[in-house]
Amino acid sequence: MPISVGDAIPAVKVMQATAEGPKEVDTGEFFKGRTVALFGVPGAFTPTCSAKHLPGFVQQADALKAKGVDVIACMAVNDAFVMGAWAKDQGITDQVAMIADGSAAFTKAMGLEFDLTARGLGVRAQRFALVAKDGKVTHIAIEAPGAFEVSKAEAVLAVL
Repeated sequence: MPISVGDAIPAVKVMQATAEGPKEVDTGEFFKGRTVALFGVPGAFTPTCSAKHLPGFVQQADALKAKGVDVIACMAVNDAFVMGAWAKDQGITDQVAMIADGSAAFTKAMGLEFDLTARGLGVRAQRFALVAKDGKVTHIAIEAPGAFEVSKAEAVLAVL
């Protein structure tokens, strides 16, 4: 069952792509004491993710922060090196924290996994966006397969 409003963000070790290289992050600590807008994508460098999803959050970063978001984070079931390369390709500096859930442990703990093995992609994250305040989900939107409506930056802005 997917994570829902009122649920606590699960505490799982993931990696964050940083300018200094991969850094281990505990998601329980990452979300603690602040408002985080987290969006998940099926994969770095994939068409919709690269052309629309990540760029939308970069473009709306100031507006999201003006509405009380402390951190914007992008998560994918990729390793930290791929997430770092994607950030570099997209010109990301500090607007978005790039979270690598390489083994899908965080994705599975949230109940948001999507099995794309038949398409050669393995287990991935569903496309989603959530807002968490002090580690508790206050909003979540999960896309239907192939859709890109409820998880885009503008949709998150509309609920803040």
